[in-house]
Amino acid sequence: MAAQDPRRGLDPVRVAEVMVRPLAGRGPGRRGSGYRVGPWWVLTAAHVVRDARTGATDVRFEADRADEWTVAARVVLASEQADVALLELDGSAPHGVHAAVTEPPSYGAVPDADLVLPCSAMGFPRFKLREDRMRRLDDGSASQYRDSCHATGMTSVLSNRREGTLELAVTPPESDAEPDRSPWEGMSGAAVWHDDAIVGLVSAHHRTDGLGRLAAVRVDRWYELLTRSELALLHECAGLPASAPELPRIPSAPTAAAGPVTLADLRDDLPLRELDGLVGALTALPTVSDRTTLALVLGSINPAIAAMSPRTPALRPDVFAILRTCLRYPGTLDQLLEAIRLMEGDSAGVARMDEEAVELSRRRRRAGESR
Repeated sequence: MAAQDPRRGLDPVRVAEVMVRPLAGRGPGRRGSGYRVGPWWVLTAAHVVRDARTGATDVRFEADRADEWTVAARVVLASEQADVALLELDGSAPHGVHAAVTEPPSYGAVPDADLVLPCSAMGFPRFKLREDRMRRLDDGSASQYRDSCHATGMTSVLSNRREGTLELAVTPPESDAEPDRSPWEGMSGAAVWHDDAIVGLVSAHHRTDGLGRLAAVRVDRWYELLTRSELALLHECAGLPASAPELPRIPSAPTAAAGPVTLADLRDDLPLRELDGLVGALTALPTVSDRTTLALVLGSINPAIAAMSPRTPALRPDVFAILRTCLRYPGTLDQLLEAIRLMEGDSAGVARMDEEAVELSRRRRRAGESR
């Protein structure tokens, strides 16, 4: 089997929780997200570690999983103007998946053009707070933890030009229970990806933009806002190209112009786990979650597919069954996705569906090449 390119795309093992604790327990501390860009280095947002000099900073990877690793860190670069910081980890990684992280990620620049590009980010926002009833506090109450959020959506490149950030349109939290605190608090510092390259870091949630919009500082802006020595440090430690002309540019012509990816060549015995991402994206769409519109979509394709109209309250198993049936009739999966695009129009949900379809096609293509 061919070895995976270590620079290829978002790696969840590298995604970091950044925790700044005040000395002597003074104040609530601060939390954010980050991404490990080398053996000892993590990128995050500068405002996340603003109080690091008067407190202690820890970085955690793979929390509550077999490969959990928590390590102290110190700030070696923090630019408030660019809202980017570089942390140095205090100690080498343990053996296993963390020790394998040696290469920096790829970076990219989005063009100033009339484009809407798919994007993703992974971090630890406040709305992902969960109760852990298996771990009790001293008073007997359940402890809390933050689970990960893999936010997928679109970036409208020409939005936020004055601020100089990317606007990310993502699936919003279902509620805003604390009007004085953003549900996205803690997502700052998460790396923003387009295809296999980091194009920004999440920097803010502007409440006036609504719950489904985030702002991210652009990687290409770092060359305008950082000093020469700061850029040299990011080049040496994080693998950032040394100068703006060396930063790879995303083509001005959107890759989607040639049409959505085809899934007609997928095998009909594809394991269910391979379909999980696409199923998750589909079940989040109103057209699919509403059984009336889903039946309308299925009826427009193939009689064998129409016969798969959901009959039970459990949506996910039904959608898995629909996709497996589509795989037995080549071309019908493409027809299904096209009918859903027609019903939904342009939306962050459709963008996520298309992104999952592209990723599914890539995975199967790589699997075929490695045989």
